[in-house]
Amino acid sequence: MLFMVHATDKPGGLDTRLANRPAHLDWLTKAGPAIKAAGPWLGRDDKPAGSLLIVEMADRAALDAWLATDPYAIAGLFQSVEAAPYKWVFNPPADLAP
Repeated sequence: MLFMVHATDKPGGLDTRLANRPAHLDWLTKAGPAIKAAGPWLGRDDKPAGSLLIVEMADRAALDAWLATDPYAIAGLFQSVEAAPYKWVFNPPADLAP
């Protein structure tokens, strides 16, 4: 099942983000093909203000357990995290095409 995850950084969180970025990227890499898309979204100053992920997980419980291990989350970077099932309709990756 696909999920969209939208996380918003706490105000002034850029230093926390940068300090934990290598561990966060390693965490994403270890998830392998479960990661369909990932990257920061940018604030008005063109600096990272949060994260957007599209991931494939067995269910919401698996997603929540995995998100709890994100180095950014562990470091307290996020002000909020929203997640919802996602249906990729337009230009899905080959492994998700009908």
